[in-house]
Amino acid sequence: MITGKNYIGNQLLSEGNKTYKTLNPKLNIENEHTFFEASEEEINMAVSLASKAFETFKKVSRFKKAEFLNAIADEILALDTILINTYMSETGLPEGRAKGERGRTIGQLRMFADLVTNGSWVEATIDTADLDRKPIPKQDIRKMLIPLGPVVVFGASNFPLAYSTAGGDTAAAFAAGCPVIVKSHPMHAGTGELVASAIIKAAQKTGMPNGVFSNLNSSGIEVGVQLVKHPNVKAVGFTGSIRGGRALFDLASQRPEPIPVFAEMGSINPVILLPKATKSRGENLAKTYAKSITLGTGQFCTNPGLIIGIKGEALDSFIQILSNEIIKIEPSCMLHPNIIGNYERNKANALQQDGLSVTAEYDQDIAINHARQTITTVEGKTFLENTTLHQEIFGPFSLVVQCESAEELETIISNLEGQLTGTIIAENEEASTYNSVIEALQNRVGRIIFNGVPTGVEVCPAMLHGGPYPASTDSRFTAVGIHSIKRWVRPFSYQSWPNDLLPDELKNENPLHISRLVNGIQTNESI
Repeated sequence: MITGKNYIGNQLLSEGNKTYKTLNPKLNIENEHTFFEASEEEINMAVSLASKAFETFKKVSRFKKAEFLNAIADEILALDTILINTYMSETGLPEGRAKGERGRTIGQLRMFADLVTNGSWVEATIDTADLDRKPIPKQDIRKMLIPLGPVVVFGASNFPLAYSTAGGDTAAAFAAGCPVIVKSHPMHAGTGELVASAIIKAAQKTGMPNGVFSNLNSSGIEVGVQLVKHPNVKAVGFTGSIRGGRALFDLASQRPEPIPVFAEMGSINPVILLPKATKSRGENLAKTYAKSITLGTGQFCTNPGLIIGIKGEALDSFIQILSNEIIKIEPSCMLHPNIIGNYERNKANALQQDGLSVTAEYDQDIAINHARQTITTVEGKTFLENTTLHQEIFGPFSLVVQCESAEELETIISNLEGQLTGTIIAENEEASTYNSVIEALQNRVGRIIFNGVPTGVEVCPAMLHGGPYPASTDSRFTAVGIHSIKRWVRPFSYQSWPNDLLPDELKNENPLHISRLVNGIQTNESI
């Protein structure tokens, strides 16, 4: 079922000369299939098809869109063991993780199917005319959200399903009425092609226009650069490194017609340990965080890479227990030799910084491409003065910062770059005495957690997965949940249009029976 070719709409092509293979990181050997990087001609064909498909797809009814999204979910499930086995061979991740991520992907697709079936997400807003108003008559004005056009989605290295080919970005774009071109991640191109085949089958079964989806292989950055610069591409979704996301953002900004890049990038997800909680629950907290730091070999965007507390016996005890517990955990495989290479280089750079102490590092023999989990500590003053210590180390690594006072703790938080999450560990009555610390953290993150761990991103309407730069390129939007659809749309108003020429969402009779804001009142009623 894996051909190594590019899906240019419904057609499989391999016109390019550059080929590559994926790698099994557990065995440290190449997988069998050869993949053909998309040529410039194939890139242009995919974008041209997407542009033509947009004219039809944006008008597809909500029920047909929902049928399409549900059909994608069904076709992914039908891939069964070949998908799971391919996922495992390209990532080194276990079967449970593969099936769990598949479930999340299916759930996201069905969630957006439900959203478009309801139809109210378009935020239809109607202000009817009052031509007798003095001194200036009021015109009839009606507004709704409309799709942007063809969207390019970059597959994420650490989530081959949930943040890649048919992941949240793609599902949200389809729901909005935007065709999608996926720039498949080279580390899991086989998984990507299998999922792409499921999307194409679903599109054909439900009568979607050819070009509503394409999947392009790429071993490097060239395909992505060409896609972002193409004048017919209208938006970009990216999950990955700060370096990669910023490069795409800059490219998109330099176009004659700049387009939005919604990039979810780096985060060290600071955890704030307040003294009373550290004293009363330090042992349990240390055990919990040892597991959180090593979960998925630390290859989550919400990995707790920074822990900040106030000096004292309680913090000393926490660091000691955390250090003891983390080396009890068996190291696991990272996604690719390149990723573990970056982990080791970034860790080595951190360990060279003055004032940093290693309190734990797994020192037993490990299998190839497995990572040694590491805990380090540093004084608050040193951390403030050395911004190198503020940077993400993608993997099972965490730095504990020991502050002299609550004031220094607040200063450190205020000087952090933007983050996806922040966590407050506190007793209930203790939290109210640290309001300024909590407010400082709120200013730096997109989601704040109380007495928990940041690892784990629930897919639900209230979830905000994003944050101030560089956690994401636009902190007003989430990359997870139904509201992520707002990245792929823009508001559009009609003024003084005849009722029969308006889209159904804005007609007086409300034929879709959706919820609308009419003259300031939310209602499902007709006008």
